[in-house]
Amino acid sequence: MLTEPQRATLRALIDRLIPADDYPGGWDAGVGDYLERQFAGDLSDVLDLYRSGLDALEVEARAKAGISFSELAPAAQDELLRRVELGEMATDWPVDPAAFFRAAAEHAAEGFYGDPGNGGNRDEVSWRMIGFEVTG
Repeated sequence: MLTEPQRATLRALIDRLIPADDYPGGWDAGVGDYLERQFAGDLSDVLDLYRSGLDALEVEARAKAGISFSELAPAAQDELLRRVELGEMATDWPVDPAAFFRAAAEHAAEGFYGDPGNGGNRDEVSWRMIGFEVTG
């Protein structure tokens, strides 16, 4: 569904939205798996938004820093994502950058905190993190 470069950009984006700490970051917690599964179903209507947004994020990173978004240092990725969230881009985007950011943040949270049966929250990592226990 996504090209390898888009997937690399998505992975870096997810790991900045949900960075690792004492627990795995978003990608290792299964958010990427959740998104891929949902792109084939409930999120099929936003797949083009993601493709365009990921490509535009890559173009933006290369225009500002000369390297891929996934190769930027975490602080530089964070700064670029702050500008995306505010819609303050140096390049022309084919989609609304702020809308792309909002969608990615919302869907990352769904994949991280949702029911593992939906493809994310691998090994119930976020539930363990917040002390949630399934009791029935």
